[in-house]
Amino acid sequence: MISNRRNLVKILSLGALLPGQSLQALSSIMETIDSNSDKSTALLSHLQNDKIDELYSKAIVNDGLIIGRNWNEESFKALAQSGYTGFNVSVDSGDLAKGLRNLKAWQEIIKENPDQLILATSSQDYIQAKKEDKAAVMLGFQNATMVGKSIENLDTLYESGMRWMQLTYNERNLLGDGSTERTNCGLSDFGLEVVDRMNELGIIIDLSHCGEQTTNEGIAHSKSPVSINHSMCEALHRNHPRAKTDEQIRAMADKGGIMGIICLGYMIGPKLGIETTLETYVDHIDHAVKVGGIDHVGLASDFAIQGLEATGATRENWYVPRLTRFKPSYKVQWPPWIPELDTPDRFRHVARLLDKRGYSTGDIEKILGQNWLRFYSETLKP
Repeated sequence: MISNRRNLVKILSLGALLPGQSLQALSSIMETIDSNSDKSTALLSHLQNDKIDELYSKAIVNDGLIIGRNWNEESFKALAQSGYTGFNVSVDSGDLAKGLRNLKAWQEIIKENPDQLILATSSQDYIQAKKEDKAAVMLGFQNATMVGKSIENLDTLYESGMRWMQLTYNERNLLGDGSTERTNCGLSDFGLEVVDRMNELGIIIDLSHCGEQTTNEGIAHSKSPVSINHSMCEALHRNHPRAKTDEQIRAMADKGGIMGIICLGYMIGPKLGIETTLETYVDHIDHAVKVGGIDHVGLASDFAIQGLEATGATRENWYVPRLTRFKPSYKVQWPPWIPELDTPDRFRHVARLLDKRGYSTGDIEKILGQNWLRFYSETLKP
């Protein structure tokens, strides 16, 4: 009882909540706390959520990876519910012609919706988006196949709006080995050349799906900070090819990089709904912060902004095809989502749990988006 009263005083002093609330109403709240412990706990939780919701509405909120295919009116509705300031959109890759065609298609979406979207090419675009109640969209690819064999293609892609590129997907390409490739050979000579040119142009190097040695060499060789924009901690989900080790997280952070913790439930833990929950997701945030530091951790979805269930994912059309597309080491599960993260306002739930775990408001803001903003300011050319 005393603890509850003290917590209320703490809440009010920290957040200056309940503006305009009369002393009579506050007295009523205190009477409720005195008369019923269970009700008081629920009330305090509600007040704390109000505080975090207010923080969330004022914060820069960035999603490290949204799957960008089939963007439609439902996507815009979800965007309005999300509270996002911006997101990295995964544009379909392929060869150069297909990559350029898909970049152009996304440029058209942004141009046709100037009241809602801004093309992001610098950190300032996120600040502008926040001021104007819009979302900044950074275009990029989860593979480097568009580059082909010509380093000059990087310049063409850059001029067409690409600002981030994953060096490999799961399999080997001309740059290096991916996370599920049988070998672990790291970057090729051409891969090193591509990294150098990406640094020169100001294209973000992403290592999310890269193999172990490719990840290590990408971090070490890049002169700029690197991104692991949607991944998880190997220490908490052992022997998953997409997870990053403590050594990799630490090396990424030491060079000023950032890691976005992926929202796909089966990437976070082996038993969804039993041992893998929203708490498990925040465990990965906790671990990444412990290893890499509070300035180097962000958030990332890796699915459509609406969520998987809302876009019609079923066992037949989502899970079954992935059993042949991905190796058994990927540990694909059905359903693949954590319920609280499969909604447009997923990061609001994360912010509330971070608060319950004792993160300061400043640190919550860093994880929601300020860390991405800092990273963009250090990697993108003005």
